[in-house]
Amino acid sequence: MRKWLLLLAAILLEVTATLSLRAALEHPAWFVVVAIGYPTAFAALSFVLRLGMGISVAYGVWAAAGVALTAVLAAIVFGDALTVTMGLGIALVIGGVLCVEFGAPAAHARRPGVPS
Repeated sequence: MRKWLLLLAAILLEVTATLSLRAALEHPAWFVVVAIGYPTAFAALSFVLRLGMGISVAYGVWAAAGVALTAVLAAIVFGDALTVTMGLGIALVIGGVLCVEFGAPAAHARRPGVPS
């Protein structure tokens, strides 16, 4: 449970930093949030890995959720386009991450000598 909460924190920090990067184009003070958000997101992701989550799962979920949240929130906050094709792409990315997530336990079970 702790791994997933830290992963959620990493995702939210990365999305916040990315949206702040966009906001900083017009209001440079937002660069402070960018400068804090990205390193903190990577630190949280590294803690997730230290707690034992596999890199393929952690990075896959982090990246997919980051892309999806950034696209949706950028549309809401900044009025960026969010088309049906983009929505389909986001769904495909999420589907791919789920395939990795569900395939990871089976891959570990087949490798002798690797703790699961």
